[in-house]
Amino acid sequence: QVQLVESGGGLVQAGGSLRLSCAASGRTSSRFFIGWFRQAPGKDREFVATINWSAGNQYYADSVKGRFAISRDKPKNTVYLQMNSLKPEDTAVYYCAADQSIILSSIRRPEAYDYWGQGTQVTVSS
Repeated sequence: QVQLVESGGGLVQAGGSLRLSCAASGRTSSRFFIGWFRQAPGKDREFVATINWSAGNQYYADSVKGRFAISRDKPKNTVYLQMNSLKPEDTAVYYCAADQSIILSSIRRPEAYDYWGQGTQVTVSS
């Protein structure tokens, strides 16, 4: 069992930055992935970024590549999403998600993740 607690959302102007945090508890495996998805009103939940907890390999959606960075702090059992150069279209509820065993071909699919946080709102004003 894994529990996830997110923090760090808020309101920011376009071009600004925010850092989201996701604190994880529970046992992990070498195939443990923890990442971020987002969902805007009226839209499907979409992949943002994910990281392999053991190796540290990072994967990004094309829409955020070069602007967002995902990282992990193993001693703190925490994953961060540093979001720079934010745009109004980044406005959404951001969810932390994790799973103990994901194959690479599925890491961008929300249905591949068993554990979810409660979500945190990110609003980017123009």
